Amino acid sequence: MKDLNVAVLVPCLNEQQTIGAVVRGFKEALPEASIYVWDNGSDDDTRLLAVQAGAEVHVVNQKGKGSVVRRMFSAINADIYVLVDGDDTYDPGDAEKMIKLLRDENLEMVVGSRIGEVDRFGHSFGNRLFNRLYRSLFANQFTDIFSGYRVFSRAFVKSFPAVSNGFEVETEMSVHASQLGLPVCEVDVSYRSRPPGSKSKLRTIPDGFNILWAMFLLLKENKPFLLFGFFSLLSTVFSLLLGIPVVVDFVETGLVEKLPTAVFAASLAIFSLLGFSVGLILEAVERSRLESKRLVYLQSP
Repeated sequence: MKDLNVAVLVPCLNEQQTIGAVVRGFKEALPEASIYVWDNGSDDDTRLLAVQAGAEVHVVNQKGKGSVVRRMFSAINADIYVLVDGDDTYDPGDAEKMIKLLRDENLEMVVGSRIGEVDRFGHSFGNRLFNRLYRSLFANQFTDIFSGYRVFSRAFVKSFPAVSNGFEVETEMSVHASQLGLPVCEVDVSYRSRPPGSKSKLRTIPDGFNILWAMFLLLKENKPFLLFGFFSLLSTVFSLLLGIPVVVDFVETGLVEKLPTAVFAASLAIFSLLGFSVGLILEAVERSRLESKRLVYLQSP
């Protein structure tokens, strides 16, 4: 890898207990790589310890992992990027095989699928649930879309829009790869418990809701006809269930005896037509956006 410029990017917040070990581990595993620690508003000695361990430290004041990733990807130029959490739960020794796989198979992203120790039950259960949801909505490429250990090509990094601000940025990365049909893969990596004194920044319920909302927005932006078509179909079914008895009564008696029901059924029919039309329009817009994103990716070095 001496012929390549490899950058190890470490998003970090209050990781005093672990950041030194992470930096030293990657300096040993990838001696030719540049190590960058991006501090996201820590209030302990994280920055000092990162510098002492040999990393170049940057500061991002806007909270959220997505905000940090956006700054990382725009500021650092390299041939290969290694993105890893600063909590010392990933093995730096796995980076070399991930980089080799990226090069040998001409891939754009390699995702480290975690094996070994797991976080508390809520995180583990939510991870499995969201992975199944992702595979059903987008693609069957990944089994661990929330992995914090990834290797990217320069083309991926420089074409990735990074719109999300929080932990949902990992989902956005996976959707970006699936949407453009990029060559990617997963590889098993070791995953261990957090060292004593290190606490997860992931909040099970609030961040789970944010990720679910992000999936909804990504579905709206990337598969709008599927989303609006579903609501249109649902409205059509309820409109028919409510409206048919009203029509039958009118044919038999010449009267609309259930006027509120008739109005509601007609409203649902109108909503169904609008949803179908909006879905078609947004699908055309999305195709244009996809073509633009594809051109940006092809122009990336």
